[in-house]
Amino acid sequence: MKQNKLETISNLFENNEIRSIWDSEKEDYYFSVVDVIGALTESDDPSHYWRTLKSRMIKEGNEDIINCNTFKLKTKDGTFYNIDMLDIKGIFRIIEYIPTSKAEPYKLWLAHLGSERINELFNPEIALIRAINYYCKRGYSDKWIEAKLKEIISKGNEK
Repeated sequence: MKQNKLETISNLFENNEIRSIWDSEKEDYYFSVVDVIGALTESDDPSHYWRTLKSRMIKEGNEDIINCNTFKLKTKDGTFYNIDMLDIKGIFRIIEYIPTSKAEPYKLWLAHLGSERINELFNPEIALIRAINYYCKRGYSDKWIEAKLKEIISKGNEK
């Protein structure tokens, strides 16, 4: 019933292989920057594209975005190399810099999400309705959703 972050990312990138790794210390997934670039560009050499993009970002003063974690991952030829990996926030920041038509739907989607969240700041009821709709789409019963909302309210009152 539930989708995890890995399934969501896989669907987001139209089932292109996006290598990922779970960092248990930070309790977050990290995704291969080169794989994302390969999925969103027409580049024959996504690694070269990434090096060029990194260079451009450094010149623009955006080093914070390119401070990647590296993890040893298996490549297509079966060897293991240190691969630049970013969390989902970092991956979304990289997408902002990719000037191809394939990246545009992601940029529009991110702009839409940003707009929704700003609207929720002014009217928190919108966030509750969104949460209820998500639970309904995932097949949870009204009774389960009601119990979950009560649990959330209880947790909020503890703070």
